[in-house]
Amino acid sequence: MKSINSNKQFNNLTNQEKPFVLDFYADWCDPCRSLLPTVEKLSEEFKEDVEILKVNVDQQRDLAQKFNIKSIPALYFMKKNKVIDSIKGLVSEQVLREKVNALI
Repeated sequence: MKSINSNKQFNNLTNQEKPFVLDFYADWCDPCRSLLPTVEKLSEEFKEDVEILKVNVDQQRDLAQKFNIKSIPALYFMKKNKVIDSIKGLVSEQVLREKVNALI
């Protein structure tokens, strides 16, 4: 699973046709660590249709600020530069799977 390491990388994503999911997290966040295996599993499972990327809020403060991140984990489901849906907090695999399927 890829990470976003710059605003330029994020801007390139918004120009692609493939929908994507941004997973805002931090290394010190226990709920984020709990969610990570599920996010990684779905990233592999849906790699042909959706790109799922991690965004470390401590390293990518500008991007976290742009999305007004107040709590993590926070996932944003996007097409081009438009937020289609979002989830905040720890959720089940089933909920995440439904959101990814809806994005496709």
